[in-house]
Amino acid sequence: MRKNETLFDQHVLPDNYIVVRLDGKGFTKLTKESLDLEKPFDIRFHDAMVATTKHLLTVGFKVIYAYTQSDEISLLIDKDDNTFNRKVRKINSVLAGEASAFFSMYFNKLSVLDCRTICIPNIEMLLDYFCWRQEDAHRNSLSAYCYWTLRNNGNSYIEATKKTEKLSVSDKNELLFQHGINYNSVPSWQKRGVGMFYESIDRKGIN
Repeated sequence: MRKNETLFDQHVLPDNYIVVRLDGKGFTKLTKESLDLEKPFDIRFHDAMVATTKHLLTVGFKVIYAYTQSDEISLLIDKDDNTFNRKVRKINSVLAGEASAFFSMYFNKLSVLDCRTICIPNIEMLLDYFCWRQEDAHRNSLSAYCYWTLRNNGNSYIEATKKTEKLSVSDKNELLFQHGINYNSVPSWQKRGVGMFYESIDRKGIN
């Protein structure tokens, strides 16, 4: 029976970086119907994601960098970390469970985050990954600002969606500027997300 249970176990190979990405499952419904959040961004939801990310730094993995944007969290785990023998199903299940439980308790609403483990062999691909997620954050942020600006000015869901999809980046910035929004002045967490890492600080001791 034990063999059947472990038949499809996968392990992240040694000397490879482990990146884990967690995503909110059904968060569109959660944010629209249960939490009544401000659009396009709500500081309460942002604080919840940041708090959940900080929690994941404390659950037993050697996380050396964490990044969160929108409803997703990415964790960079030290390539020498051997927690759970680097077993993918354990990494995914434990981190998804920890994140889901913490976020649910934060808002007192049942919430689920799924989890995937990504094996990255070198630093170049690692940098590409986090650049990709940050660019995704920036692209979605700009589009969200345009969409909700149009919605708040009388456009329907379909109209706002179609208009936003047709705009170039410069056109999107111009649209916002015409409605009194300077996108360059938008808080950085809304445009690029938030990164976290540990930093050693020397302090003078007291005898």
